[in-house]
Amino acid sequence: MVILGFDIGKAFIPDVSPFEVIVRGVIMYLAIFVLLRVVLRGRTGSMTTSDVLVLVIISDAAQNAMSSNYTSITDGIVLVATIVGMSWLFDWLGYHVPWMRRLVHPERKPLVVNGRVMRKNLAQELMTEEELMTQLRLQGSEHVGDVKAAFLEGNGEISVIRRAGA
Repeated sequence: MVILGFDIGKAFIPDVSPFEVIVRGVIMYLAIFVLLRVVLRGRTGSMTTSDVLVLVIISDAAQNAMSSNYTSITDGIVLVATIVGMSWLFDWLGYHVPWMRRLVHPERKPLVVNGRVMRKNLAQELMTEEELMTQLRLQGSEHVGDVKAAFLEGNGEISVIRRAGA
């Protein structure tokens, strides 16, 4: 049925096989997840890597379907559903499978222990001492000696445990 030049029926006929859309969605999810986990750990603020990934990919997938880069709405819906499904699957695996838990929710990494900066860990995270000190000040510690421990948490935030009386 065509209304004002728009073929409604054609809009729901997939341009590409749904299986291909699912495979492409899975591959892109995995590739971007790994890149974000390796490159952006500690740079995502209060959102988890999975949250950022889902938002970025869904916005692109939905935009393509809406702007007719593929002309089928069904292609966009299948891709968005695949990405949401991958996000759910990774969360489920992270909860139930110990080795996946370390990938999806990495262990915390000590940055300060008993007032001493762990420079090796800072270097691994490509974090300068100035950046660390900024985070410590934001948590209410002006001097590293006031800090019993500071950790880069798995979600990218820095937690600080101050010494008693500091």
